Amino acid sequence: MKSVVYDQTGPAGVLRVAERETPQPGPGEVRVRVVVSGVNPTDWKNRAGMSRVAAAPATEFTTNQDGAGVIDAVGPGVDGLAVGDRVWIYLAAHGRPAGGTAQEYTVVPAERVVVLPGDTGFEVGASLGVPAMTAHRALTVAEDGPARLAPGALTGATVLVAGGAGAVGHAAIQLARWAGATVITTISGPAKAALATAAGAHHVVNYREGDAAAAIRAVAPDGVDLVVEVAPAANLELDLAVLRTRGTIAIYATDGGTALTVEIGPNLVRNTRLQFLLLYTVGAEALKAAAEDITAALRDGALPVGEEHGLPLHRFPLAETGAAHDAVEAGTVGKVLVDVAAG
Repeated sequence: MKSVVYDQTGPAGVLRVAERETPQPGPGEVRVRVVVSGVNPTDWKNRAGMSRVAAAPATEFTTNQDGAGVIDAVGPGVDGLAVGDRVWIYLAAHGRPAGGTAQEYTVVPAERVVVLPGDTGFEVGASLGVPAMTAHRALTVAEDGPARLAPGALTGATVLVAGGAGAVGHAAIQLARWAGATVITTISGPAKAALATAAGAHHVVNYREGDAAAAIRAVAPDGVDLVVEVAPAANLELDLAVLRTRGTIAIYATDGGTALTVEIGPNLVRNTRLQFLLLYTVGAEALKAAAEDITAALRDGALPVGEEHGLPLHRFPLAETGAAHDAVEAGTVGKVLVDVAAG
């Protein structure tokens, strides 16, 4: 089988297509014929040697954490999954250097494989994983908020999504709206505003024009309940200006800087919660909850992709996985996918 591998960290040029033996699933594992592989910032950062999570020792890695395909072999002790199931995969390569989805077949633990409901497309399945599960975690960490998402779980809440045109922002808008929240998002221009609106945001604020805090406060005069934050260093002043008492800022990335200066006094009074999160270390219970709730949202048709739904798709063949990595690193707006095989 063909597999996109690297045995040293560096630029996308370290990736190469290699022929490898098709792996066999062991106890508690399944083998998936990968149709589409999803590319995330974590993938190029791991390849470049910038990972915040130590990789397992190995001489060779297969890239990409997310994907979708069809189960074609099941190991002993696996319940609830069967040959022929159409599935989405998350954290395929975490702790499993040969498990990445940029290959024709991958073997992964059964708990990281989730059945796609109905006729959900493989491009949707490959767009979940890191973005949707990160968004789910961000939406379920507030002190006064729900631990799980479902229709009505966020009714009465106002959620501010920073960077609503990004992949995590897109998923956060969709999941928050599905759960009943009023969704505000900040963007940097008209094109991204159109994408955030297509994703389902009720209110879109251009933070480069006018008084963004006043615009947000006009929608939420008592303050927003939760901020899903991609760029805390750049946005903290705005976030604190619009956050309600006992509100939460859920921080999942470091876009725009890696250090924060927080004034203690006002935040003591407000009981502000700054919640940092990284999918690799949230724990099995949170991952399981996210997978279940995301799949429920899929059943309700709440997580479509494509430009008409606010997330343009950029597709590359397997042999051009390096170019796909470069596209993500360059900040391509939308979701970058690698087409591995025919569906």
